[in-house]
Amino acid sequence: MDTKVVVLGVIFLVLAYLVGVKKQTYWLSGFNQHRVKDKQKLGTIVGSYNFVVAVVLIISGWVRILPLEILMLPIVIGYLLLIVYVHVKMVE
Repeated sequence: MDTKVVVLGVIFLVLAYLVGVKKQTYWLSGFNQHRVKDKQKLGTIVGSYNFVVAVVLIISGWVRILPLEILMLPIVIGYLLLIVYVHVKMVE
């Protein structure tokens, strides 16, 4: 078990809860949340992605599917695509 990956997954899980359920979008950096038309949708989209990332990291920490160095590349690319989507579709 890789405890660092599991702890990172738990941090993402807490962030998913704060953004996705509580809709506290001020935790987000890089999403320009002050100009977003629908903050509820922003919280739902980003919270869902954070939840998926958290589950993948926690499972990967327990089972050791892939090393963290390889696993982080698709996660970062996913965040970049998410930022581009938000800025193109949801920002005024």
